[in-house]
Amino acid sequence: MKRALLVIDVQREYFDGAFPIRHPVGHLESILEVMDQARDAKVPTAVIRHHQPDPDSPVFCKNSEMWQLHPEVESRHRDALIDKALPGSFTNTDLDEFLKSNDVDTVSIAGYMTQVCCDTTARQAFHRGYQVEFLSDATGTLDVSNKAGSVTAEQLHESILVAQQMFISDVIDRNEWSGRL
Repeated sequence: MKRALLVIDVQREYFDGAFPIRHPVGHLESILEVMDQARDAKVPTAVIRHHQPDPDSPVFCKNSEMWQLHPEVESRHRDALIDKALPGSFTNTDLDEFLKSNDVDTVSIAGYMTQVCCDTTARQAFHRGYQVEFLSDATGTLDVSNKAGSVTAEQLHESILVAQQMFISDVIDRNEWSGRL
């Protein structure tokens, strides 16, 4: 098994901006820990960064302060930095080429938000034939309320993890992941 770590959208918008991630507790520390472990184990790491296509977007506006990677992620080792404009990290990016050039057959998903970009990327990876590890404590979300209803971060996170484990991903925590390296 040759894995790659995908660190999705760990940007300032999720800390100081419109979408503060609140669950699970310690999500950033878990992400940083798996990044350090990946570096030490020579696991290829792609950091993925989202921007909105509309240059006047109030969130994830390219080159804005809130679009920037979290400083702790920015300062860590990465083998690729991939910019995307849609939830799926494979759509209109060179992620698949990066993975193939590193002979990767398994992707490990970390980052934000559990139910949007992490979930979409995991599904895209599975559809492309990759094995997927979804890191339960190194992904995160927030409370969501919209015209369809309301859900707590805990409920949302758990429901996505359960759905991922049904067919798409092997849902594991960072400790189990590190034991596999």
